[in-house]
Amino acid sequence: MRTSSKTIFGTKAKSTIVGLSAVLLASTAAPAFAQEEAESSSGITISGNAVVTSDYRFRGLSFSDGDIAIQGGIDIAHESGFYIGTWGSSIEDSATFGHTELDLYGGWSGEVTSGLTLDVGLLYYFYPNGEDGAAGPSDYFEPYASVSGSIGPVELTSGIAYAWSQDSLGNSDNVYIYTGASAGIPNTPITLNANIGINEGSLGNPAGIVGVDDYVDWMLGVDWAITENLTATLAYTDTDAPSINNFTDSAIVFTLGVSF
Repeated sequence: MRTSSKTIFGTKAKSTIVGLSAVLLASTAAPAFAQEEAESSSGITISGNAVVTSDYRFRGLSFSDGDIAIQGGIDIAHESGFYIGTWGSSIEDSATFGHTELDLYGGWSGEVTSGLTLDVGLLYYFYPNGEDGAAGPSDYFEPYASVSGSIGPVELTSGIAYAWSQDSLGNSDNVYIYTGASAGIPNTPITLNANIGINEGSLGNPAGIVGVDDYVDWMLGVDWAITENLTATLAYTDTDAPSINNFTDSAIVFTLGVSF
């Protein structure tokens, strides 16, 4: 299962990770399911989330030009482990991508051995108001897989997302590998999160802006569970890519999210 949001938290989600930042961890790679779920007698669970963030950061890069972004998603999961969902965000307006990102995904998540959860699926990045003109196409597919487990109070998640050669990627492929950790502070509503990822390929250098195809990004964050459904997150994110203001430079991101 996933947990939701795709910015620094919120890629999109994975097996239920504590806190919104943790979602971000996974969000760094693919979508996610909200923590609050409404299950029917048919074994189907419907969950959703809505988020406002000071900066939409995806794998360390700002997709909102350092501005506020509005995000949200809906997921449908079956007790067998199969799920489908959609997640969307406002982004910086451009000729190629427009002003909206919409992600569609489906996959399976479940415990494959005691204490170890596998999550595999396919994600489609869709930009409904982008223009496939001189700047080229924008939509692309990306399969993903992750494993998660716990060591004492720390939950660990490692995963990979691979986008094969597609027109929108300049006929080149891209791979993103990441590891995240999350741990709650006992007897408090606070959760600490950390994530590091390595990107290799065309997605690290959109439109030739960055100047390099490969880079490393990392994030340190803290979640505060205000209520059962409302979570506030403060996170620091950075990359080793050449510093470009409001794109690859370091940033402190505040996010407020509600799950339902």
